[in-house]
Amino acid sequence: MVKIRLRRMGARKRPFYRVVVADSRSPRDGRFIEAIGTYDPTVDPPAVKINIERAEYWLKNGAQPTDIARALLKKAGLLGGTGGEQPEAPEEPKKKASRRKKSESEPAPATDGQAVAEAGGDYAAAKEPAG
Repeated sequence: MVKIRLRRMGARKRPFYRVVVADSRSPRDGRFIEAIGTYDPTVDPPAVKINIERAEYWLKNGAQPTDIARALLKKAGLLGGTGGEQPEAPEEPKKKASRRKKSESEPAPATDGQAVAEAGGDYAAAKEPAG
């Protein structure tokens, strides 16, 4: 199967990618059929350059893009995306639901001072042992 995917280039901690068409059995940075573009995530905004004609050719001939390559092709104007579009901000993660729901019928736990006040006694008297 032929895939459209990224090939990592650049120095350590300075990634730069080529968008390539490669056999799915070849290694990530190994042999490829054709380079159809570049992607530089280190600049702001990330630079994406793709040869649209060649990308369309490979898509029509059955090449399957990976998830990241699909997003880059959409950004370049292929696959239903519009060119020059800014990606939407990711949604904030939802807060996890608490394991135990507080019910209104359940009273809040009382502290030592509250327990003594409810009993009508003195706090000091409650601390002294009875006897």
